[in-house]
Amino acid sequence: MWSKSYSKTVKGLSAEEVWKVWCNVNQWHTWQDDIEYAKLEGEFKVGNSFLFKPKGFSKINIEIIEMVPNRVFTDLTRFPFAKMYGRHEFITHGDALEIKTTMSIEGALSFLWRKLVAEGVANSLQEQTDKLI
Repeated sequence: MWSKSYSKTVKGLSAEEVWKVWCNVNQWHTWQDDIEYAKLEGEFKVGNSFLFKPKGFSKINIEIIEMVPNRVFTDLTRFPFAKMYGRHEFITHGDALEIKTTMSIEGALSFLWRKLVAEGVANSLQEQTDKLI
């Protein structure tokens, strides 16, 4: 399995505030320049999926597989013979909030999907986190 994380700690921002932005999947395009759209029908909860369309790429289906409100959610993207996970954590340290994202990929063709998709996503985590903030 391959994985890469990015984390940033900020003051003056609550986990609840960040959670509201992340849960509003249908508005992700307003703060993420590299996507055309993300569409979630229904609630932001385990078992639900949303369509995600990065600019210049095909749309993909992403499933929410773990969620603890205001603390963490993990999403899963299935590729042929590989699975990519995005784990998004909000960790409170006194009056500061750490926002941490870990991308990982596993499976027989993970080496291929790592090069095609996962590394690009992981390399954009700092910019994505700054825009989220």
